Amino acid sequence: MIALRPYLPTDAPVLADLFRRSILELAIEDYDEAQCEAWAALADDEQAFAARLAGGLTLLGLSNGTVAGFISLKGQTEIDLLYVDPRFVRQKVASQLCEALETILAARGADFIQTQASDQALPFFKYRGYEPRQRNTKVIGSQWLGSTTMRKDLVGTAKKTQAGPSSSSLARH
Repeated sequence: MIALRPYLPTDAPVLADLFRRSILELAIEDYDEAQCEAWAALADDEQAFAARLAGGLTLLGLSNGTVAGFISLKGQTEIDLLYVDPRFVRQKVASQLCEALETILAARGADFIQTQASDQALPFFKYRGYEPRQRNTKVIGSQWLGSTTMRKDLVGTAKKTQAGPSSSSLARH
């Protein structure tokens, strides 16, 4: 189990470094070196990266006090960032972060959660029950990167995490 806590502005340098290392060490199987370098460079402007993290709900997963990963919500229903330190891969860090965010959104009455999954993350999200909706390309720097819009319905999830249905879920049914 990892401990969860909210993002603090002082976390920005640590998360920027984790973001870069995660991409450069893990995504190289699905993207070429130039694509990975362009993608990782999105954290080079740490002030802009910090603003992105602060712009939504961002949770950190800690293992014995070390940041093992983080997840960030964009808007009300979209996972913007989900990254795990390469030293903690396959230790259920991403699963626990995703589960926490899904639970929060379900408790808030969200019907679904979605993400723009990288090719590296696609199998993870499929395993978690996210369904592919659309293939995308995005230009970062001079590089084109592919991703897939994925969505998971949360209907019924709130009932598992709350004592009973909320008034907002009753209104929808």
